[in-house]
Amino acid sequence: MSSADTEAPAEAEEAPRDEALEGLLAEVTGELGDAVVDHHIRVDDALWVRVDRAAWAHAAEVVQRKLGFAFFDFLSAIDWLPSPFGRDMDSQEDIAVHGQDDKEPPVMASGYAGGDTRFQLLARVYDVSRHTGLLLKTDLPDDDLAADTWTRSYGGAEWHERETFEMFGIDFRGHPDLRLLYLPAGFEGHPLRKDFPLLARRVKPWPGIVDVEQLPTDDDDGGDDEGGSE
Repeated sequence: MSSADTEAPAEAEEAPRDEALEGLLAEVTGELGDAVVDHHIRVDDALWVRVDRAAWAHAAEVVQRKLGFAFFDFLSAIDWLPSPFGRDMDSQEDIAVHGQDDKEPPVMASGYAGGDTRFQLLARVYDVSRHTGLLLKTDLPDDDLAADTWTRSYGGAEWHERETFEMFGIDFRGHPDLRLLYLPAGFEGHPLRKDFPLLARRVKPWPGIVDVEQLPTDDDDGGDDEGGSE
């Protein structure tokens, strides 16, 4: 029997921890209880907390008034549906560089703290005294894309919710002025949904894409020079 067989197995390395964020998670869970569906701690960065949709506005009130997260950063939505158009929506220059992807479409994922639906709301707030960011997210069922407004806790959420309403088709109950920001009246569809076709990209190359001439290789240095020998 070799000495390696008698050696005790090495202890598995413990995953890094962030006690400050663990403490914050305990505070959030203590206030919201069963409304916390899932969470994720990214060490030395931020805490993600997924809450039940019924507690979405209450969560904003709790973190703003009780936990000290006075700075509102952003609020938006995520459509986790993989694009049904695949690389068809890419420019011909993209395809020439990366190739045409004929594999099976990717499975829908939901990022940190998980998710059970195609659409989610995501908002980030910040506590200056803790130097800590907190991201809250909630699932929205496909047949009821709506949630209570955050404007009662964060005035800055007004424009963010209007943009989310416009680009994703999500309603915010109790919003004081839910109307379009960018699109003309009568516009059909929601441009940031994955199933919204960007038809302009099929008409002309995507803005910023330019044709780049490839550098010649050794194989190209043949006898085709204008001043070549006869």
